[in-house]
Amino acid sequence: MKIVHSWLKDYLGDNLPAAEKVEELLNTYAFEVEGIEKVEEEEVIDVDILPNRASDCLCHRGIARELATILGVSLVSDPLKESTDLPVTDKIQIRIADHEACPRFTASLISGIEVKDSPEWLQKRLRALGQRPINNIVDATNYVMYAIGQPIHAYDADLFPQEDGKWKIAVRFAEENETVSLLSEGGKDEERIVELDGSELLIVDESTNVPVGLAGVKGGKYAGVHSGTTNIIIEAAHFHPIVTRKTARRLGIVIEASKRFENEPSRKLPPYAQKEIVKLITDIAGGECEGVVDKFVQKKEPLKVIVTVARINSLLGLSLRNDEVRNILLRTGSIITDIKEGVFEIIGPFERTDLNIEEDYIEEVGRIHGLSSIESVEPTFIEVPEINPRQYYGDKVRIALMNIGFTEVITSTFQKKGKLQLKNSLASDKSYLRSSLVNNLNAVLDANYAHVDLLALADVRVFEIGTVFSHEVGKVSEKVVLTLGARTKGNGYNPKDDKVLKEGMASVAEALGKDLDWQIEKGVAELDLSAALKDLPTPIAYIPLLSQVPAAYKTISQYPAIARDVALWVGESENPKSVISTLTRSAGELCVRQTLFDTFTKGGRTSYAFRLVFQAEERTLTDLEINAVMQNIYQTAEEKGWEVR
Repeated sequence: MKIVHSWLKDYLGDNLPAAEKVEELLNTYAFEVEGIEKVEEEEVIDVDILPNRASDCLCHRGIARELATILGVSLVSDPLKESTDLPVTDKIQIRIADHEACPRFTASLISGIEVKDSPEWLQKRLRALGQRPINNIVDATNYVMYAIGQPIHAYDADLFPQEDGKWKIAVRFAEENETVSLLSEGGKDEERIVELDGSELLIVDESTNVPVGLAGVKGGKYAGVHSGTTNIIIEAAHFHPIVTRKTARRLGIVIEASKRFENEPSRKLPPYAQKEIVKLITDIAGGECEGVVDKFVQKKEPLKVIVTVARINSLLGLSLRNDEVRNILLRTGSIITDIKEGVFEIIGPFERTDLNIEEDYIEEVGRIHGLSSIESVEPTFIEVPEINPRQYYGDKVRIALMNIGFTEVITSTFQKKGKLQLKNSLASDKSYLRSSLVNNLNAVLDANYAHVDLLALADVRVFEIGTVFSHEVGKVSEKVVLTLGARTKGNGYNPKDDKVLKEGMASVAEALGKDLDWQIEKGVAELDLSAALKDLPTPIAYIPLLSQVPAAYKTISQYPAIARDVALWVGESENPKSVISTLTRSAGELCVRQTLFDTFTKGGRTSYAFRLVFQAEERTLTDLEINAVMQNIYQTAEEKGWEVR
């Protein structure tokens, strides 16, 4: 958001610091400032407004109010504190089809205006913001938007048909394949015909059902203001932020007005915008306001939030007094009622739609007090008063299983199919919560068996301690389960897997000191750990975790490994380490793993069988390459007098 420094003086008067000081204050207490530049002899400050403050600070009044809060001063002029009284007219009728999509719509009628160039002061301010002046009516609508943050649109009233002397305006959703003719950029005569899909909100002339504009996005050519316009209807409304955003993004019409609507300014803002625009237009274009109509169909009551000084000090690490907290919060423009000592009931300014819970006000106290003023405090060591049984027994199970070769895994809580579906899923293949870990463990076993040779393992043994979910009688429940998985062959379940599982289950039973009720499927066993831990004694001391072995990180090759076996008759006195060392030197750098898997002696000779694993860092190896390496190994064995079996 670009801010003209001199414009801020309209609200702050002599309290306004120099532009460089404004930059410093905003950077320290509120927003990041991208820089200051001279445009049209004006100092223009480029402020990066954060999303949570876009509803009130995408305008000059919002930034001025923020500076007043930081400085602890009052605004000398505040359009949002002035009366919004305007005469009421019955010449305009408003119908809103969807109250959620458009909770408020105001329209004023100004007659007898003269369309001409804007005064130089107004043109200069718009040019400083990078806007090209068009005429005094269009410029006035842009000016008020940049002043207080409410987008406004002007229509030529005489281009609207009347029924019984009344203009009839409606707000409704578009029909599929309906079209609307939009104004071109910069006020040119060209028009743009846009085809709609039914998700867009329209403003229409209800007497003819013709769209006159895309609500919140762009005005239509149907009733555009031109040089001969003498009577105008001014629209200031509140449109649903998501509907506006989707329409603007889909059609590629992201302009200053749509940016503000999609950040949802306050529903109370339109009457203030009407008061400002009527005053400005009658000053620079003449005419008279015949009245305004205000259709407010869905109101939001102001939020009353309880804030305690104790919680503020606890979260921020401060020791602020009650009066200090009160003064800081009063600087935001909030209304404060004392409930009791150190407890306040607060209603935020209506334009601050970001102040909804106690933590929002605590954030305000922290940043206005100054986050840099909060001293770092090193936490004191506190003995843990009690031991978490689940963590204690979980660690006992982990140690028992890892001691017999199991590896702990952590798999996703979300899956593609299931019984409990999320309302807002992370992705199409993650729209259900898991009800069991069995499928997850099977996927881990399938994916990892291919690496047993590379890791010098005889089989894959994994376990997971995780939460699963179920849906019963309208309520979601959850429990912690322990699931074991084993894979001894690469083509799925094998009866030998059960032997490994039984070893794991026995280890868990010994660790917990009780018989357990396992649910066993092919190669996977699952235990309701929540139920198993219920009647166990309360632990009285922590158990030592597995000792940590120092390790160095090494990048894993993304290319597959190839395994080959070689069996040799060697002299009975030959040491297997020296044999494999000789073979490895012959194999070269591609040999990344060597495992002795069989030994027997007969007739004064010993047979050693080794599994050699080959892998490259930068490519996939071929059989031809490995065949050549194996030939080198065989030749080396022959030279050593060893017999390849």
